[in-house]
Amino acid sequence: MTLKSNWILFTVLLMASCQQEQVEQAEKQKPNVLFILADDLGYYDLSCMGSDYYETPNIDRIAHEGMMFTNGYAACQVCSPSRASLMSGKFPARHGITDWIGAKTGEAWREAGRFNKLLPPENKDHLDLEYTILPEAMKAAGYTTFFAGKWHLGGEGSLPEDHGFDINKGGWDKGSPMGGFYAPWENPYLESGPDGESLTMRLARETANFIRQEKDKPFFAFLSFYAVHAPIQTTKEKWSKYRDKAEQAGIAETGFEMGHFLPIRQVQDNPVYGGLVETMDDAVGHVLQTLDELGLAENTIVVFTSDNGGVSAGDAFATSNLPLRGGKGYQFEGGILEPYFIKTPSLDNAGKTSDAPVTGTDFYPTLLELIGEELKPEEHADGVSLVPLLTGGTIEERPLIWHYPHYGNQGGEPSSIIRLGEWKLIHYYEDGREELYNLDQDLEENHDVAADHVELVAELSNQLFDYLEEVGALYPEKDPQYDPAKEQEYLDRVRNVRMPALEKQRMEFLSRDFDPGNNWWGSEVDNSER
Repeated sequence: MTLKSNWILFTVLLMASCQQEQVEQAEKQKPNVLFILADDLGYYDLSCMGSDYYETPNIDRIAHEGMMFTNGYAACQVCSPSRASLMSGKFPARHGITDWIGAKTGEAWREAGRFNKLLPPENKDHLDLEYTILPEAMKAAGYTTFFAGKWHLGGEGSLPEDHGFDINKGGWDKGSPMGGFYAPWENPYLESGPDGESLTMRLARETANFIRQEKDKPFFAFLSFYAVHAPIQTTKEKWSKYRDKAEQAGIAETGFEMGHFLPIRQVQDNPVYGGLVETMDDAVGHVLQTLDELGLAENTIVVFTSDNGGVSAGDAFATSNLPLRGGKGYQFEGGILEPYFIKTPSLDNAGKTSDAPVTGTDFYPTLLELIGEELKPEEHADGVSLVPLLTGGTIEERPLIWHYPHYGNQGGEPSSIIRLGEWKLIHYYEDGREELYNLDQDLEENHDVAADHVELVAELSNQLFDYLEEVGALYPEKDPQYDPAKEQEYLDRVRNVRMPALEKQRMEFLSRDFDPGNNWWGSEVDNSER
């Protein structure tokens, strides 16, 4: 080979090396993304949101170092639809998952023994594989994608790895922590740890380990806790801490009031739930500390939110969302208003707040714009980028839509909702009535002003149903076997039997000698939150 040929070869190799270095440098400059999703965490279940009972310094840190959206919503009042919307950028009526996957529909709803007026419509059992969802978009942008925790968007064939995640630790078709929060648990996608290991901390460690492995490349880590979903469990140490806090604050004589279908918790004084919340906060702290130790915090976008409101009725009756009305499963603000934080270190918005109404479908386009990718409006059809808000600007006012034509497990009513500006309209399917609330003046939804704004009600209702018809929404139907006497018998049992039992359980949790009788749900094998 001649000297000239050698020189040409050397030049080509040098140029290729420089180009590769430039590519690697560009990849390093892309911000990492850590998305943290809590399960069933209420708007006031964090100390930064105003709780005097729960202690959440690590989650608070995300809020303080980023922007807090005070009108941040989940896309549904229950989990699967909300999660599908977050991933797809589509409202539930559009993607067809309108209740938690596995819920009874049609005539099968009668098996619940609730004797309701309506039969809920069909509910899709998986997230559509034809969609290009958020992790697939991140993967196409050069990100390594990781999922840990609760999925609940379909089983085999529709698991996280079927929807763009390179790694899946614990995501499958189940919506609760099978086997509980302490090892041994039951999850074919997450090997059980030594007896007593905390599932919540394990998911955090899996996420931290992934971050360490991918620290030199852009990553998208989605940490989806099973906490704080029922069954609520904690260690004796944490239970004792929150039992004492409740006593010091003064234990209320009663903790529940009867709602439309079920009793609703009125006070935050559940020491078992308090311990579960704090364990999740510890887990968040572990992941944030990993980012700090690796020097990645200043190049990592961190998102924190919840999939629906806190459980004040049904499931474990765990928390109170007051002054918000209702909770998980409900059409009121307690069911859909969420902690909603976005930390973007490259932008100067630490500690700032926005009161613009935003929702779970907005994360998809927001994250795409933050990492410098083109938006995909044909995919995230019901979401908008929040980057203008993150940079101190505004976004155009638009309607937010909720469609939950189901009864569910928590006592909510089949309904659809539209929020536009300060106005919120609720349409009820049992009797067709419509309620109107001005959320700027009445966040507690105590005053239905529909009768005072007849034209506005008609306008919002038309806008709501125009959207539902456009996307082919399904509606409940009257049950021809409905018997009002049987429904009343059921409601009387709830009031006269179940509510006293809940009050008794509440006081047992707060008793000094409370012991669940199972080595504190198995946590005492290793009493550290390993």
